[in-house]
Amino acid sequence: MQFTLITALALASVAVAVPTGGPILPPPIPASQCNTGPVQCCNSVQDAKDPSLTSIFALLGLNVGDITGLVGATCSPISVIGVPGNSCSAQPVCCTNNTFNGIIAIGCTPVNINL
Repeated sequence: MQFTLITALALASVAVAVPTGGPILPPPIPASQCNTGPVQCCNSVQDAKDPSLTSIFALLGLNVGDITGLVGATCSPISVIGVPGNSCSAQPVCCTNNTFNGIIAIGCTPVNINL
């Protein structure tokens, strides 16, 4: 009985620690592992299924059902990591499809630009 109570309390603690709102981002990769182009600095990163992205996808002629994972919005490339002046105060990401002129970037993974 005591073991069950301790387990229940431990699970309750974990449940409280889960962040609410926004996507749950995977752990960041080192910037050196981004081999799909320059690391992007995006003002926001959202799950591709987020309803707020539907109108952007429609304007770009993209099928919402074909897009999975994280999508960066309002992105710009970070050309050289580690050079003063090249910083990202928003979310640095590595994305598989950066062909939308910074409006969005698809297939994103968070990046730690300090590694």
